[in-house]
Amino acid sequence: MFKKVYLVLLLAAALACKASPSKPIKVPGSTDLQPDEQQSVVCKQITSLILNHNYKKVDLNDSISTVVFDRYIKLLDENHSYFLASDIKDFEKYKTVLDDDLKSGNLNDAFYIFNVFQKRYLEHVNYSLAQINSNFDFDKNENFVYDRDKLPWPATQADMDDMWTQRVKYDLLNLKLANSDMAKNKETLKKRYQNLLTQANKLSNQDVFQYFMDAFTEAIDPHTNYFNPSNAANFNIEMSRQLEGIGASLLTENEYVTIKTVVPGGPADKSHQVNINDRIVGVAQGKTGEFQNIIGWRVDNAIAIIRGSKGTVVKLEILPAGAGAGSKPKIVELVREKIILKDQSAKKEIRTYNSNGKAVKIGVISIPAFYIDFNDYKAGNPNYKSTTHDVKLILDSLKQQNVDGVIIDLRENGGGSLMEAIELTGLFVKTGPVVQVKDTQGQIEVDKDDDPAIAYSGPLSILVDRFSASASEIFAGAIQDYGRGIIMGSQTYGKGSVQSAIDLDRVLGSPIRDKINQLAGAATGGKKAISTGSQSTYGQLNLTIAKFYRISGNSTQHKGVTPDISFPSLIPLDKYGEDTEPSAMPFDIIAKTDYTKVGNFNTVLPQLQKLHDQRMTTSDSYKYMLEDIADFKKHDAEDSVTLNEAALKKQRDADEKKAFERNNLRRVAFGLPALKKGQAKPKDEDLDFVKREAGQIMTDYISLEPKLTSTGMMIKQ
Repeated sequence: MFKKVYLVLLLAAALACKASPSKPIKVPGSTDLQPDEQQSVVCKQITSLILNHNYKKVDLNDSISTVVFDRYIKLLDENHSYFLASDIKDFEKYKTVLDDDLKSGNLNDAFYIFNVFQKRYLEHVNYSLAQINSNFDFDKNENFVYDRDKLPWPATQADMDDMWTQRVKYDLLNLKLANSDMAKNKETLKKRYQNLLTQANKLSNQDVFQYFMDAFTEAIDPHTNYFNPSNAANFNIEMSRQLEGIGASLLTENEYVTIKTVVPGGPADKSHQVNINDRIVGVAQGKTGEFQNIIGWRVDNAIAIIRGSKGTVVKLEILPAGAGAGSKPKIVELVREKIILKDQSAKKEIRTYNSNGKAVKIGVISIPAFYIDFNDYKAGNPNYKSTTHDVKLILDSLKQQNVDGVIIDLRENGGGSLMEAIELTGLFVKTGPVVQVKDTQGQIEVDKDDDPAIAYSGPLSILVDRFSASASEIFAGAIQDYGRGIIMGSQTYGKGSVQSAIDLDRVLGSPIRDKINQLAGAATGGKKAISTGSQSTYGQLNLTIAKFYRISGNSTQHKGVTPDISFPSLIPLDKYGEDTEPSAMPFDIIAKTDYTKVGNFNTVLPQLQKLHDQRMTTSDSYKYMLEDIADFKKHDAEDSVTLNEAALKKQRDADEKKAFERNNLRRVAFGLPALKKGQAKPKDEDLDFVKREAGQIMTDYISLEPKLTSTGMMIKQ
């Protein structure tokens, strides 16, 4: 069904290429970024797709225009630290016209607002640079209000200057508390502010377009999103846990694109010529391509030409770490490969517990996302990278190691592939429905696991938190509805919608592409555009096309999945979650589907809860976790900080002492030795109390007899 929906979207009528925007308004003092013809066409296409095919039907009118306007201003200046009140008043005329702009592809109004923002940003940072050499009185009792989102925008330039002067003073005070050499501190801060100016001047019209599209899509639905070409590439890498490139992560440092990590076994690693902190100064495509100097480039633009299709050649000019800027760079030729991001894939560990003198082994599988390599899957490669494939291999390994139970850790797993949620459920149940999906026409499709094979049949629990969302909620909900495992943790996010990733290169057909390219060529004097490696040209739209429901009929929208055994949430439930999103869809219920429970924990859950509660009454680790939550709430309510050096130092010293002592108390509670002042924490040390207690609850369950399912069958490994 969803394949048909996708085809309908791809075959949507092409929009007219020529837009009729209002005249651009120049903003002296900014870099005066302007939209291009391509962005105008993409804007109209995105608007058309959302209005005609989004699951949540919304009329793009003046009311929605006001929401888009408010979101756009908030994205640019949420803290009310850049715009003047007069700027906001000037922008008021756009409040009810942005809907018309979106429909017509007119981006001039949005770009004008952004250029005013950039002008103010550059003004305030330059003003701050000029204040660094001021003689600040750090004995004066005054406060710097750093959280200004509930305060009005400054009314005058003098008010704005006062605020930024205080920020400079706060930045210098922070440096002074760490180092008494004020001359050095001022030089450090000067470089920091100059770097901010450099980065601001590197902003492109793609950045502006992304901001405005974010404001639009999130006003409609929090999960309908547009990704510009570089963001689309990163999204798809996140989804597949793979990329095609040289196997290195990059950052910009002092105008140089610098290598920060090297993937073991990747092309960069195997060359033995690329090292951490090497600087890439030039890039060439193929064996005979000309080098492009990339000094001063934004890192995303550099990544775009360094990445590329598997099997292709890229040449790099590299200044080795420590070499002077005037040194002759070495040339390294690499063949791009498919890089598997193992550190971001499912992982396992085994924890051992004691139950009445008997060792109980609990296997923990941490799953960071529901990922899949769609390209390999569509190409028919049986060994395509996916969550389910990785977890099945891990389960086979855990069974060989004779674990007594398994925990699937989905904390901070924001979801991913719907198909993977279904496939993963199939590893633990024989056959049957996993999720119900309702499309824009109200038709309901029941997605099932049809594979009777079970990878693991032993005791199972799922660990979730507030950031467990979407596919995580489908999987956890199905396991709970079947009675296959115990859900532990805190209430999940509550994302109950389905998105389809639409490649806008496919939507915008050849005639439109040719016209855009002609216009782009004319605008650049006919020069060939820089290669973008494996990136798309127009980006990607993730469009909400359906809503999913548990097999019990309940939506996870807004309410998420409620654990069988709950833990206090370290993540504030009132700040994060679907129910905090103004544009989110409501919770509702449909008819349950036909399924047979395989287990029922109703009789054992009270016993497990009682044992857990008894431990918590005497658990120091639990007490410290509650104190952490209380401290977070306290600090989160603060909006200012003292600029009195003695008072701030006293507060910082007290906070540091408290954090050090509490960390040692946690260590002792875990049976670990306390650290001495300045002693580094041992690498890979795990103080995860929630995971430890989840394993203890599983141990309790395994020790209970009998464990009867609703069919009277024992749950056995």
